[in-house]
Amino acid sequence: MPEPLSASAAKVQEALRALGLANQVIERAQSTRSAAEAAAAVGCAVGQIAKSIVFRAKGSGRAILVVASGPNRVNERAVETLIGEKLGKADAEYVRDRTGYAIGGVPPLGHASRLEIFIDQDLTRFPEIWAAAGTPNAVFKLTPAELLRMTGGRVVSIA
Repeated sequence: MPEPLSASAAKVQEALRALGLANQVIERAQSTRSAAEAAAAVGCAVGQIAKSIVFRAKGSGRAILVVASGPNRVNERAVETLIGEKLGKADAEYVRDRTGYAIGGVPPLGHASRLEIFIDQDLTRFPEIWAAAGTPNAVFKLTPAELLRMTGGRVVSIA
């Protein structure tokens, strides 16, 4: 019998179930905090890691989530064009307050508040991808179509 999930990972599992999705959260002993660590832990390409990066819109203070392919850097100017205002860094307290999760474990769903979500178009090239599941040691496998369904996000170029 598998070990019970930590509280944060269990919250992600419940969010998946609430959407009628059968994806299974896996918690590991080794860290999956970085895209490279996550890819090594699950045996996939770094590009298949859907990393969640939270930004703070400078003018409105709203939370912006970019779900990026593992090796990709977010071109903040491209996102600023999409949202119509400047982006600022989101500190750890802001991220936890808006998402309900700590940096390094932010999943693409199940957030404490509504986020505006953008999805890196590079993730759509893969038949399956992996995302954080609430802790720096938890992940779950999904498809790009499931990512779109669970987030309601917009697929964009983040380059």
